[in-house]
Amino acid sequence: MPLSSLGERICILGPSNSGKSTLATAIGRKLNLEVVHLDQLYHAPNTDWQARPTSEFLALHEAVITRDCWVIDGNYSGCMKQRIERATGLILLDVSVSTSLVRYVYRTLVERQRYGGLDGAPERIKWDMLHHIAVVTPINRSRYERMFHTIDLPKIRLSSVRQISQCYQHWNLP
Repeated sequence: MPLSSLGERICILGPSNSGKSTLATAIGRKLNLEVVHLDQLYHAPNTDWQARPTSEFLALHEAVITRDCWVIDGNYSGCMKQRIERATGLILLDVSVSTSLVRYVYRTLVERQRYGGLDGAPERIKWDMLHHIAVVTPINRSRYERMFHTIDLPKIRLSSVRQISQCYQHWNLP
């Protein structure tokens, strides 16, 4: 599938540490689209990943999705319906739990900066994040898989690191 077939408002969904933010950044650069990392909207900057008030997050989300062009990474199911209704294309990264866990540990121990990171937030291993990846992610993967099949948009599902890498090459992404 050509990248251009996804249009100018692209949603990227998938488990934590699947590569959503990195892919969104690469697509944004390639297509000259605004890149929005939902983690940065949901969490207050210069905190240790503290959530903003829900009303503030939803207002920020609404302001973003009403724009003409964007690539947004993140799930946040409470407002996913509105985002998908505005989207012109969808990418589902459906990597394994073990891949997400390895990437999380690598990200927190090795990387100093990452796409989609929160200004002023330390990157360190947290038990609640490990629990989220190991316990919640398998439930969400099943839900996203079912949802993916019902969405009537140009879409692509990438279910391995290899498929993601091939997509980067096929789309000539940086």
